[in-house]
Amino acid sequence: MDQPLPPKPSGFALKPIATQDLKANLPPKDWPHAPVHRLGEYGVYIVTAGTLYKQPLFDSPTKRESLERLLLSLAKVSGWQLEAWAVFANHYHFVARGCPESKPMREFLRELHSRSAIGLNERDGVKGRTVWHNFWDTRLTLQHAYLARLNYVHQNAVKHGLVAVANQYPWCSAAWFERVASPAQIKTIYSFKTDRVKVEDDF
Repeated sequence: MDQPLPPKPSGFALKPIATQDLKANLPPKDWPHAPVHRLGEYGVYIVTAGTLYKQPLFDSPTKRESLERLLLSLAKVSGWQLEAWAVFANHYHFVARGCPESKPMREFLRELHSRSAIGLNERDGVKGRTVWHNFWDTRLTLQHAYLARLNYVHQNAVKHGLVAVANQYPWCSAAWFERVASPAQIKTIYSFKTDRVKVEDDF
């Protein structure tokens, strides 16, 4: 039987990341391959998901690191090529490209949310807590909309006031993108304006 939801708390907001957390000596990550940066026949999606009541449940570097690693690993085994991502205390965004062998997006997200919730609740010593509230996925069909959303996700930590420069935020794709993309690709994608991009991002 479903249990009633807890009362909605208030006063949650993302806070700037502490300097020691930005410089945390984290282990190497299993990065995706270099992005293609063009739309394909199997679909490119932007996905956003948030925690219940926007609670900052992933409130430590270790928790965000765990969520990011799970996202990277599950995307890989599910046949989704991540091209941009950002993981925060109460939500995440990513842009991913499909292929013929891709697991359906909803199945991929269901597994991501189930496994991340179980792991987080075990870490916090909580049983049966609802972690994720909802997700939004949009298939991108126009090249300029796709490139603008890539930049939006790369720069999202700056938008939320967590860092001054996107590549300083450890749990996003900006630093990876600047390593694997060509200077021309970086200049092109970072030139796309994001102020009119419509993405669920009230966190």
